[in-house]
Amino acid sequence: MTENNKTEVIVVGAGPGGISCAITLARAGKKVVLIERGSFAGSKNVFGGAIYTRPTKEIFPDFEISAPLERRNVEHKFAILGEDDSTVVSYKNKTEICGSYTVIRGKFDRWMAEEAKKAGVYLVEKTVVRELLTENGKVTGVRTELEDYYADIVVLADGVNSLLAKQIGLREDIQPKDVALSVKEVIKLDKEKINDRFNISDDEGCIYEIFGGPMLGMLGLGFMYTNRNSVTIGLGITLSELVERGIRPYDLLEKLKSHPTIAPLIKDGELEEYSAHLIPEGGYKKVPKLFADGVMVVGDAAMLVNNLHWEGTNLAMISGKLAAETAIEAFNKNDFSAKSLQRYEEKLKNSFVMKDLVTYKDLMDIAHKKSDAFLDYYLRTVNSFFKMFTSVDSIPKRQKYYNFIGNFFKERKFLNIISDIWHGIRLIWSILKWY
Repeated sequence: MTENNKTEVIVVGAGPGGISCAITLARAGKKVVLIERGSFAGSKNVFGGAIYTRPTKEIFPDFEISAPLERRNVEHKFAILGEDDSTVVSYKNKTEICGSYTVIRGKFDRWMAEEAKKAGVYLVEKTVVRELLTENGKVTGVRTELEDYYADIVVLADGVNSLLAKQIGLREDIQPKDVALSVKEVIKLDKEKINDRFNISDDEGCIYEIFGGPMLGMLGLGFMYTNRNSVTIGLGITLSELVERGIRPYDLLEKLKSHPTIAPLIKDGELEEYSAHLIPEGGYKKVPKLFADGVMVVGDAAMLVNNLHWEGTNLAMISGKLAAETAIEAFNKNDFSAKSLQRYEEKLKNSFVMKDLVTYKDLMDIAHKKSDAFLDYYLRTVNSFFKMFTSVDSIPKRQKYYNFIGNFFKERKFLNIISDIWHGIRLIWSILKWY
């Protein structure tokens, strides 16, 4: 070990989790090396995407003034798509101050990295960490393709695959049902067209959360976000669904873009970017061990994603901050053992991060079992109801209602309905009960 290659903390991965961890440590006067394998922070990120005001302010209090933001989101729409029809529910609030902003991650992550460097973080880009260095079971540093670096604590923020966490036994191989393959396109459009089509003003943004359409019956959701001069559209499908059905995700995305509800919103747009990435989908039950002697795991590497709400960036940032606070406490005690770093897990459990994951801990199990019901039949039923309810013809309304109810029980067997209700009650109970 040489003094030149020794620092206090090494953070692997310059995404939101890694940067939040590094900058929190640097502000506390710690020597931090942040290692990023991409050509720059944000270069390899696939993102919907929105960043959330309140958690972002915990790391960057003045980000609304200096960060490269696209639009402040004032409307959130939930679109249930059939093959050629849809039901759209919207919530709009222009005065909400604890909302979100759309960002382009390549720009935003670069800005965060520059802020970290200003705080004293030493950023090393275009460098791949090959393995963790250990001594008597304690993580002591990292090995890159160039040289070895040593530290008292290593923080892993290296993404959903996290081969480093796997190397030291903190996690197992990812199962196809526990990750989604997300594909997205950024489509260039004039600001005026975006404002007109989404009924928003300059700098105001709109989010679409999309159910059904080409994803009917599959464990997947779609999304759409407005940027200043572009629209981001994409979807995520569990890897197991894609493998079992032999479906190509970009084919699904093309079908989504051509849906009668979606197509007018992106008409005449120019493709700027296409990307794909794995997203953790396992939820609370798939969170790995988060610490060991000399090491902690944050963000996607720790499977910290709330898939129902499309939240990941905020969980990554707060987990990075909490890991940094734990590291600072460890330095104060000069104790970098697993017993000392266990405080990180305790902090997570007391934060919204783990509390929200616990709230939805049974969601994915039930979704896998009942995707044919909740992500197909009942979505179609919602659209069928509104088609019936809004149709004006010579059929008496009462007869329409009776026909609708009769068809409901005819198309869905009684035992299946009982099973659906049982699983629905189980899910609601798991969400509402206290632990």
